[in-house]
Amino acid sequence: SRTQTFTGSWTSVSVNSGVSRQKRIIGGRNCHDTERLYHVRLESTNVTHRMRCGGSLIHPEWILTATHCWQPGWTIKAVLKVHPRTAVQQRPAIRLPPETYRLFGKLHDIMMLKLETPVTDVPVAPLPDCNNRLKVGDVVQLAGEGGTTTGPNNMRFSTEKVNSLHCHYFPVLQHTYIDIRSAVRAHLPDWLQFGSGHILCYRPWTLNNMTGDDGGAAMHNGMIYGVIVIGGEPVCMKDPVTIMDVCEYQGWI
Repeated sequence: SRTQTFTGSWTSVSVNSGVSRQKRIIGGRNCHDTERLYHVRLESTNVTHRMRCGGSLIHPEWILTATHCWQPGWTIKAVLKVHPRTAVQQRPAIRLPPETYRLFGKLHDIMMLKLETPVTDVPVAPLPDCNNRLKVGDVVQLAGEGGTTTGPNNMRFSTEKVNSLHCHYFPVLQHTYIDIRSAVRAHLPDWLQFGSGHILCYRPWTLNNMTGDDGGAAMHNGMIYGVIVIGGEPVCMKDPVTIMDVCEYQGWI
């Protein structure tokens, strides 16, 4: 497993979902049929395991996602036209090596995957206007595939069937810089304790992140401002949802 220590800093953004914690709503609402057409599901397999992530088509040939969604030696397919469910899905295999970001030898959790054949019939997610960075009071939209209800102790029902892409909206309340090594490392699973990155952090007190959100987009004003890197069970209800700040990597992208 990847066990390098996080270094650098992240941006902590607290949010207020506006819903009581007692309400067991964790999946938000179904995304409209005209939203998130660029959303990609990444399906990875080896002999014994399967892994699912999200991603975003940002160019006819390129998918933006999180680095930890790629495992060397695994077979990975990109499922296009995930949303709406009435669309005919395309499942191209990813055979080319990923484009990853390293700075001073540190691997950051943001990655691009190249399709062998350009996509001609799927809209792309626009990159952010980095002259207008996220600020307090801005609202971001997260999305992913996952359950919408919880049982006792805010645990998700493992048998719940998902038939749609779900959207969440979170207003940004605060920006602060935090040392990742002391503030985050103790709360991360082993497979996420690697690399560095410029990270935005959202703390949703009522809507937890869903399995499959990792690698998906955080949108603002119709543009992709972030890539979700920590979602699902490790952070349900208590720890922040962390998002790579796309503006910090736009020159590389």
